[in-house]
Amino acid sequence: KILGDEPLREGRVKIDIPQLADNGNSVLISITVESPMTPADHVKAIHILSEKNPLANIVRFSLGPRAGVARVQTSIRLALTQKVTIVAEMSDGSFWGSSAETIVTAAACLEDT
Repeated sequence: KILGDEPLREGRVKIDIPQLADNGNSVLISITVESPMTPADHVKAIHILSEKNPLANIVRFSLGPRAGVARVQTSIRLALTQKVTIVAEMSDGSFWGSSAETIVTAAACLEDT
């Protein structure tokens, strides 16, 4: 639903997330998107998506040219070892993305944990 009919282009998005997370309850992730952040060319939103969490859309950050830099950092919960995908929504309607695999040794987000 995020992309609509637009393709997801590779590039412009850098993800910094541990390859091995000891605890899925708090996994630090940093995202940077290459953008001049001008009124004519900026990042509108950054989406963090998971493939195995109960809810795939973890968080959406809204940005604009006044942010100056398209960079966010947060801690997320991961249910299991999985791929995390980042989608950057640009002001021109394009979408850029990247993915990273994280191995989780102690799971979070599960009903029995």
